[in-house]
Amino acid sequence: MPMRLLVLTNNPDRASFRMRVAIHLGILRDNGIDCEVVELPRGFWARQRLLKQAAGFDGVFLHKKRLSWLDAASLRRCARRILYDFDDAVMYRDREPERISRARFRAFGRIVRLADMVIAGNAYLGEHASRYHANVRVVPTGLDLNPYREERRRRDDGRVRLVWIGSATTLKYLAGIQPVLQDLAGRFDNLTLRMISDEYLGMASMKMERCPWSGETEAADLMTSDIGLAPLPDDPFTRGKCGFKILQYQAAGLPVVASPVGVNAQYVRDGVTGFLARDPAQWVDRLGELIVNPEMRTTLGRAGRREVEAFDVSVIGNRLCTLIAECLNQGRD
Repeated sequence: MPMRLLVLTNNPDRASFRMRVAIHLGILRDNGIDCEVVELPRGFWARQRLLKQAAGFDGVFLHKKRLSWLDAASLRRCARRILYDFDDAVMYRDREPERISRARFRAFGRIVRLADMVIAGNAYLGEHASRYHANVRVVPTGLDLNPYREERRRRDDGRVRLVWIGSATTLKYLAGIQPVLQDLAGRFDNLTLRMISDEYLGMASMKMERCPWSGETEAADLMTSDIGLAPLPDDPFTRGKCGFKILQYQAAGLPVVASPVGVNAQYVRDGVTGFLARDPAQWVDRLGELIVNPEMRTTLGRAGRREVEAFDVSVIGNRLCTLIAECLNQGRD
């Protein structure tokens, strides 16, 4: 008999939900777990009515959202089993990562304690959750490799395209290496910066390609680029990032230059699938090596493409299915 899972999220359109949960709904269904995705309402009484419905499901899968103590108590009272999944350092503020927020940590601890199983996007996040709960599993964010399997030829126009993919909220990380990009633009007149986003940097010193993000075109935009950029400052919030753009670059067969922060240092094998750059001088040197050496770009890109197979949706989705079934079966009569 299929198991029924109530999936709760703040925003089903958010990239985090799409890549952590929505991408796996088909695999879950095929493995006997029927999911009903519901957006948490803003109003208190509307949330209470929704949470009471949890009693009609085998379990609840809560994605990333922290709950008030009243909502948490209602969920725990009504739900047979609770899984909590998160892929960001939600216990820290993005804008003030070094400033400890007691309220955020309390809310994070509350939701982790009430869960029967916690699924963290990486080991750093898992370590934080383990302070409050013994049953913490690490499941990285996966991606569908199928759009990246079609061979696409890069433009033979003599230009080298550096590419960055991200949202308006993370554009500041790319801005952090803007002096590096300006330096490189002065050294190489064949550089283009391609940004796949909903907002863009302005740089008069370098040729720009602004590509509006679309799920239908992102794979093609990446596969017709040359070098992937993954800069990050090192702070308590960014250490929780799950490195999804690196996986996308590798799926597209691109070498990656990344800051050695969090899982970046695991996903980019220095000198094998790309380079880790710790300071502006290393960013300039490593990018410079790749700009002048197309054979190196090809070799590193192919190595990354082989390694990213371990993150395909089929692999990660089946792992998630196993964990969810394990948790739900423990609560069945």
